[in-house]
Amino acid sequence: MKHDSSRRSLNPWRLGTLAALLTLTLGSTAQTSLRWHTPDPSQPSVSQAGVARSQGIDGTVAPQGLQIGSAANNLNPRVMPLAADFDVRQFEAMAQALVADQRIPGMAMAIVHNGQILSARGYGVTDVRNAEPIDAHTVFRLASLSKSFAGTLTGLLVNDGTLRWDSKLVDYMPSFQLIDPNAARTVTVADLLSHRVGLTHNTYDRDLENYADYRVLTQKLAYAPMSCQPGTCYGYQNIAFSLIGDVVFAATGDFYSQEVQRRLFKPLGMNDASLGLEGITSAARWAKPHVRARGGWASLTPKPTYYQLPPAAGVNASASDMAQWLIAQTGHRPDVLPLPLLATLHQPLVETPTEIRGSSWRRQRLGSAGYALGWRVFDYAGHRVVFHAGAVQGYRGMVAMLPERDLGIAVLWNSESGLPTGLLPTMLDRAIGMPVQRWLDVDGFDDPGLYASEGVNPQDPTGSNAQKSTAAPH
Repeated sequence: MKHDSSRRSLNPWRLGTLAALLTLTLGSTAQTSLRWHTPDPSQPSVSQAGVARSQGIDGTVAPQGLQIGSAANNLNPRVMPLAADFDVRQFEAMAQALVADQRIPGMAMAIVHNGQILSARGYGVTDVRNAEPIDAHTVFRLASLSKSFAGTLTGLLVNDGTLRWDSKLVDYMPSFQLIDPNAARTVTVADLLSHRVGLTHNTYDRDLENYADYRVLTQKLAYAPMSCQPGTCYGYQNIAFSLIGDVVFAATGDFYSQEVQRRLFKPLGMNDASLGLEGITSAARWAKPHVRARGGWASLTPKPTYYQLPPAAGVNASASDMAQWLIAQTGHRPDVLPLPLLATLHQPLVETPTEIRGSSWRRQRLGSAGYALGWRVFDYAGHRVVFHAGAVQGYRGMVAMLPERDLGIAVLWNSESGLPTGLLPTMLDRAIGMPVQRWLDVDGFDDPGLYASEGVNPQDPTGSNAQKSTAAPH
């Protein structure tokens, strides 16, 4: 599960007054929704990691990078329409082209806008050896897309008063140790969820890949090298991140998986979603993982290692599930996820500059990047995008939300191919009206005329776009 950290300023964000983050010390009632957040250029941006943590108004300490201010500032109730070239039928045709001739075995995609499902479909097959078609209810392994569920569940517990973002890990896990005993006592809930524990990147992931036990690895954190003091720098984690599951159990008396089912899957109508290896293999239809083999693809049994880490990588879900997840995360299920909570979850706390490198779309489109609470946040050509990607053996996925257009996109696929990654920047570019760029290796879809010729109105959820969906709008 390879992920991420050189240095580029977050100044292009102009993050402004982060009043939405008062839940870190007071609960969620004083916050505002990120969906309507317009940055104030007169205010400072998130500072480079290493600055002392901000002082909350009640005297408690909020995680580094948070600027506390007035809740009345920076509201903009207007959502911009999708650009005219945003054509859902073209994106569906691109997905279909990707699975043609088994360039990839299969994939699923969900697109939501203004709380409506524009598309939730499957493409290709679950298993090249036993080809069943993928549909909207075929279950995929989400890998690190699971982290947003951990952040969101924790936020609900903060809303309840069961936890605080600045709750100390040792209060729930007294045996937790780091090589620096003083550092261990300062790690907070928010530090876990934003990868600011102070450890080097991906600590003990290699051991986990070699089937080491999660509990043994959490104990070995006591000997792991550190890059900084907790709360002051970014180091992507899976083992340490998953300690939030232990916190949930200690705080609620229920297992993490039970809380996710009760607080998220069930109320949101994510009826295909589950956690763990047994969860995916017991699904009515699920997509098998595939790796490259001589002459094509070979399907495998899902590797169980990262399923030891439900918060970091344990969730399984279908396109239908992801559509409901996106509807909720874009603010259209306040009965389950209050808007102020979403503002907190989506607010970056630490810089992640290596995210602006790598693939061509990242190099060309990303001006800055940060990590929030289970989510990444990008400056995408001057537009804020809330994002996460995930990868384990035989599965990959990407989720993105464009708050200014009230757009959410999820793409899941059951192979290690990188081909589908170009779908995401293609759709984002179309949403904001940027010139056509060939991000996707599919012939025939880089002609600007193709996007305008269909005459589809993306603002009409009852029109031809919605008719392509295999799931009804919520």
